[in-house]
Amino acid sequence: MSASAGEGAAVTAAWDFSGPLDSSRAEDLESLRADLAAADYSSEGVEGIVGAPAFEALHAEQLAPGRLLLADFWAQEDRAAQVAGAEEDSLASASGAGERAEAQRRACAVMAGWWVFATPQPAERLAAAFPRTGLEGLARLGFLALEDAEAPAGASLRPLADLRPHEGDDIGLIWVASDLGSHYAEKALDSEYVLGVGQASLTLARSIVRTPARSALDLGTGCGIQVFHLLAHCDRVTATDLSERALNYTAFNLLLNADRLRLREVDGAPRVRLLRGSLLEPVEGEAFDLVVSNPPFVITPRNARTDSSRYTYRDGGLPGDRLVAELVQTLPRVLKPGGVAQLLGNWEIVGDEPWDSAPRAWEASARETASALQPSGGDADAWFIQREETDTLQYALTWLSDAVRTWDAGAQEAALAEYRDDFASRGVTRVGFGLVLLRRPRGPEDAWRTGSVFEEITHPIEQPVGPSLAAALERRAQTARAAAAGKAGELFAVVAEDVTEERHQRPGAEHPGVILLRQGAGLRRTCLLSSELAGFVSAADGELSVAQIAGALEAILEEEGLAERLVPEVLQLVDEGFLVLPAVEG
Repeated sequence: MSASAGEGAAVTAAWDFSGPLDSSRAEDLESLRADLAAADYSSEGVEGIVGAPAFEALHAEQLAPGRLLLADFWAQEDRAAQVAGAEEDSLASASGAGERAEAQRRACAVMAGWWVFATPQPAERLAAAFPRTGLEGLARLGFLALEDAEAPAGASLRPLADLRPHEGDDIGLIWVASDLGSHYAEKALDSEYVLGVGQASLTLARSIVRTPARSALDLGTGCGIQVFHLLAHCDRVTATDLSERALNYTAFNLLLNADRLRLREVDGAPRVRLLRGSLLEPVEGEAFDLVVSNPPFVITPRNARTDSSRYTYRDGGLPGDRLVAELVQTLPRVLKPGGVAQLLGNWEIVGDEPWDSAPRAWEASARETASALQPSGGDADAWFIQREETDTLQYALTWLSDAVRTWDAGAQEAALAEYRDDFASRGVTRVGFGLVLLRRPRGPEDAWRTGSVFEEITHPIEQPVGPSLAAALERRAQTARAAAAGKAGELFAVVAEDVTEERHQRPGAEHPGVILLRQGAGLRRTCLLSSELAGFVSAADGELSVAQIAGALEAILEEEGLAERLVPEVLQLVDEGFLVLPAVEG
């Protein structure tokens, strides 16, 4: 390894940094980092050049608007240069604030065109946009072919790898390299394709519980996006992947952004460890405070053709939803007491069965696994949130079009038939997609009071939702401990600040027929209340305990046993965030 000692050692001393991009060249990495920063190659910078509508169109993978606006940008630049009789200046040679600002815009436009909008760039523009790195440095790093470093004037050059800005409140601006997408390839992607920061990755990143932790595992790291965010709140991060190519990209991205990710803050051991292997094999016998995973969960028919051409970034090589099932069942073994695992996944729905039939079976197996590790009663708590559900035909069409393919006559029909037959063999009619959270309790008194949670939430939720999930975990732990100690009635509850109440009644009716509580933040649930529970919520101001309010309602309504029935319902409102515990949550 020839990366600088401060940076490379912060990743791992055992990783080979050569690959699709060469991260062993510390000087070239420093030059590239400086050029990217000087050009303001950021989401805001790119949007400032092409405008908000063209930038938003990228979410739908529509590049044409941005390409047209970039063409207009360069046409205006060329006219201005002709009028001034000047040639394109590099950012490094520009003098004066106005010239530097214009040179910065030109450099950002080159980078945006080259990478974001998949448009080959003239060699002279690239040289001007990367004055420190130069074409030779880009070639040494692996973004250009060696022969392109001496391209003649006017030659248009294509990159060999992608590089995009990525921002987060926790990490600021970084740049993430990955394989080129299908807009450049215009053909089926390679089976070892390494995806950049996709929507699924962002969904997971926004869902992670960001509680400070000593150790974290990113299972199936890909380009490393989850690692970058984990470094903001975890002391040590282990990243695994079956693909050596993916791990090489992760190493490059870590070292390119070493300063921003604070990789140099090492206390005698690497902050990041990269391990190659399948699922949990590389970390067998270890345990972590936090595990995150965007696994290759896509359901693919298993046959000789798909097994030989599957995409490793999305297809784990197991039939149906077995890969997600295996993870749910085995992840508890790598969780420390109190540890949390979070992953994305999908599950098959058979016939007219409820959507959660398969997740409930997986949860039962996960609970058995955790109990074997902690015989004193530590079941694995699970929380499944189904966010989407689709029929099998739409599911097949979605993933068949995920990568560009050149279909010959009848090829798409044949592929669809494979999906139809594969789903039919297991009686599958629908596929659900969502978030999975597993938690290993510290002991039997810490296990969730009502057991695992299965809920379907298809409406828009607050993003990032991670803080809301973290608060929910804390509330559930508090109610569990109170209930286990027989002190649930001693809790003091108040209505959460984001909660509103709705009452609906027929004209002229004396009492409302429907009473609803609605959350304006977090998971934005809606809860239907009984009149008794509505009475409790109206009185929950933190002055009286749960038992005192419930007892008063029982006396007023003269309904024997009401208080005993109300307490579990009140705790459920606390679990779901409609009520909060000010004595605990401040």
